[in-house]
Amino acid sequence: MSGRRTLQDLADAAGLSLAATSYALRGVRGSPATIARVRQIAEDLGYTVDPIARALASGRTGSVGVSGSLRDLWQQDFSVLLTRALRRQGRYATIADADADPAQERLIVEQFAAQRVDGALVSPVDPTADYWRLLGPDVAVVAIGDALTTRPGSGSVLFDNRYGVQTALAHLAGLGHHRVGLLAPALPSTPGRPAQVLAASVAAALGIELVEISAPAATADAVEVAAALLAGDTRPTAVLCLSDSLAFAVYRAARDAGLRLPDDLSVVGYDDHQLAALVDPGLTTMAWDEDAIVEAAISQLAGAVDDVPTFRPELIVRGSTSPPRPTLSAGGLG
Repeated sequence: MSGRRTLQDLADAAGLSLAATSYALRGVRGSPATIARVRQIAEDLGYTVDPIARALASGRTGSVGVSGSLRDLWQQDFSVLLTRALRRQGRYATIADADADPAQERLIVEQFAAQRVDGALVSPVDPTADYWRLLGPDVAVVAIGDALTTRPGSGSVLFDNRYGVQTALAHLAGLGHHRVGLLAPALPSTPGRPAQVLAASVAAALGIELVEISAPAATADAVEVAAALLAGDTRPTAVLCLSDSLAFAVYRAARDAGLRLPDDLSVVGYDDHQLAALVDPGLTTMAWDEDAIVEAAISQLAGAVDDVPTFRPELIVRGSTSPPRPTLSAGGLG
């Protein structure tokens, strides 16, 4: 046979009626053996569900919008994990890049609404924005990382950013760092991201002078910002980056400035991206249980759970942090 396989082709191969084949393919009716057999035959035939036909028949599109800032390396990998999990459920992902920009994120929300997606899995740039209300109550929405405070009824998979920031800064304070840079992947128009807000109070409690600066999400674009942070005699002795992408930008800026890691500068990331163990020195960072987060988000989307899971990161210490190098006083060694 040539051309696109139809449901009738699948039904003929399985020896079932169209209705029984459709039910088995979707797993809503039939014995486990029949469901498994029909799905195997579908795979052997190369049969795929026509999303337009399914939408006309059911009033649903079967598609889920996935939104994040995809120039961030961890967000890229995480979006892939989400789409794979959706594919295993027979659902289709529409991936959109918010590019750490609330204006772009609003356009994406409008696009999702126009496409009549059944649901949305979003890593919000601005979780407090009013535009999240554009997704009607019939759309299942799950926010990952930060809750959507302006859209009641949205699901949430939360990150314990207080614990993450506290742990990272306490690690630096314990090594003896008192002036620490904070590099955050946020624009001036989105200063309310919880991790960034929490950092100031946590640093004050630890006796750390925090130098906060925002940067583009992409590593290459953030190098210039990181270089400005490291310029001058009053530069921080350590930098906490709220994404590993930004930490890699600091690596590049430090190298260009002739600074050695960790002798001249300690760096901490916030994702444990797969590259964190491959750079030299290895990046000290906060690691998240990505598989568990994906499972929780998909379960929330399906309405399988009502609770709001909160995940804590784990500090992974590698070679990018050490005590600051002692500086000589004006009078020398004395």
